[in-house]
Order: sequence, then structure tokens, then C-alpha cells
Amino acid sequence: MKVITFTQNGLPIEDPESLQDAQAARPAPGPNDLLVEVRAVSVNPVDTKVRAGTFAKEPKILGWDAAGIVREVGSAVSLFRPGDEVFYAGSIARDGSYSEFQRVDQRIVGRKPHTLSAAQAAALPLTSITAWELLFDRLGVAEGAGEGDSLLIVGAAGGVGSMLVQLARKLTKLTVIGTASRPETADWVRDLGAHFVVDHTQPLLAQLQELGVGEVSHVASLNGTEQHFLQLVEVLRPQGRLGVIDDPQSLDVMPLKRKSLSLHWELMFTRSLYETPDMIAQHVLLNRIASLIDEGVLRTTLGEHFGPINAANMRRAHALVESGKAKGKIVLEGF
Repeated sequence: MKVITFTQNGLPIEDPESLQDAQAARPAPGPNDLLVEVRAVSVNPVDTKVRAGTFAKEPKILGWDAAGIVREVGSAVSLFRPGDEVFYAGSIARDGSYSEFQRVDQRIVGRKPHTLSAAQAAALPLTSITAWELLFDRLGVAEGAGEGDSLLIVGAAGGVGSMLVQLARKLTKLTVIGTASRPETADWVRDLGAHFVVDHTQPLLAQLQELGVGEVSHVASLNGTEQHFLQLVEVLRPQGRLGVIDDPQSLDVMPLKRKSLSLHWELMFTRSLYETPDMIAQHVLLNRIASLIDEGVLRTTLGEHFGPINAANMRRAHALVESGKAKGKIVLEGF
């Protein structure tokens, strides 16, 4: 089967050896696994970080977002059958979706939204899971609640931000403020439903005060946490909550004490890495996202389609993700 792989961590994406077309043996599903024929994939910052050696020192097949068709099922599988259309983010402990066929645990797979193409669906799983868990599990917001509270989303135009804006606006009563630094990304965030957009390259509190928002009850810091940390402490009201998903080299939490602020980390791979007892929650979550998409409550966050799944197109996608200028998700489709 066709795959895209690499043999050395840390090569610049401009190097043709950084990602290469290759062949590999087709995997066989384990008892709880599906063997999925991958139709479309999207690219996430985690893909570039694993390539760089941040999360794993041994090269592997990258890719943790896919949509495809179930071709085989393991002996213990009960949630799916061959022919089902699915979408999922997979496990960082296994080979990823830059592959014609992928082995994935049924408990972290959802049924693909009926109203979306494979490319549109592939844009959703990792960011939907991250945004959902961050908002409802880590920051502790309840569906239908949040009247009088507010959520500041730093980096709202990216993949996770694009889903988080929608979830917070459609499923809660929070006032949603997104950050974006360019006119096109600010327009994207407004179109997704944010009440307000501010520029994270400018002082945040002054902009919030000018909008009449002032201090916020919740912050979701999706990138640049180390750079913005003291400002985030400043804009949070006493006893507020700060959720973080990026990878600051260091973080001095002592400034949180004076306001009794709480810090919450989110990594959507935790359940699959540790095979937690509630691992199947991600199957349930993805099915809920699919229903909300099909009902017209949420929409895909596909930003750009980069063509067929091959190493040359994937290097272009990685370069755009690494630039920090991507809007929504970058998707590739078909081998």
C-alpha cells in the first residue's frame, strides 16, 4: 500500500527527504480494530511536531485526522461493519493516516457526517475532540449554560479555534471573543459566530475594555501561551479558568495564585494513549459532532484543499502549518 513517511527527525520541510512517498505492508486489524481505507486526511500541528521529534524520536507514518471506509473489522468489533463510512483522529501511539489503509481502535471512531464529503469530514475529528474536551471537560462549561460569562479564544482562526468558536456559540450562552491578527482570519472567526474579534498582537485588556467586555471568566489558549501568559492572567477575572493545548517550553504558574485561577491542560490523545476506561467517549463525541453537522448546527472547518495525498503536496501543507498562517484546516484527498 502507498504511504508517506520519513526516516529522520528534524529535517526542514523544504528538504525532499523530510516526507517521502513509500510502500508498506497492509496492516491487519486487532480484535478491537477497524481497518479503514483512507479517503482523505487533514494536517495538524502535531504532525509537524512528531516529524521534528517533539513527541516521538522514532520516525513513523504521520497523520491524525482521516475519513474513510471500513474494509475489515476485528473479532471483538461491535460498533461498525465493513462498508461503513467513518471519521477519526487515531492514536499517536500508532502509525497514522498518511497511508492507504490504517488500523484504528473502534472506540475512537465516529460515523462520518452524511452531508459532508470525505475531505470536508477529514477536517473535523482531532480539532472537534480537542475543542469539545477543552470546553466541556477541562473548562467545565455545561451545555446551555454560561449566561453572563465569557470565553476568550487565543488563536481562534486555526483548526481547534474554528471548532471551539462554533461549539461555544451554538451550544452555550457564553460571550465568545476570538483573537486573530489579519483581516482575512478576523473575518473567518466572525463568520464562524464569534461575538467579537480582537488582535492578539496588541494589548488584550485594553481591547476587551473598549468592547465593554472587560475581564473574562474563561480563556482557551491555543497557541502562543508562553508569549501571552501574563496578559491572560490579567484579563481573567478572579476564580477564572485557563485552558491550554500548546507546548510552552516553560510556564511559571505562580501568577495564577493571586486571582485563584485554575489551569487545565487538554490533549485529545490521552484517552487512546492510556486506553482509559472512558475511551469510548470519543466515539460518542464524534457521533454527536456528526449529528450536529448533519442538522446544520455546525459546519466543516476545511480551509484549503491541497489535492491528492502525496509527499510533495504534504510538504506544502506542513510548510503552511509551520508558518502559523493557516486558516481552518488543510485537507488532502485520494492516493
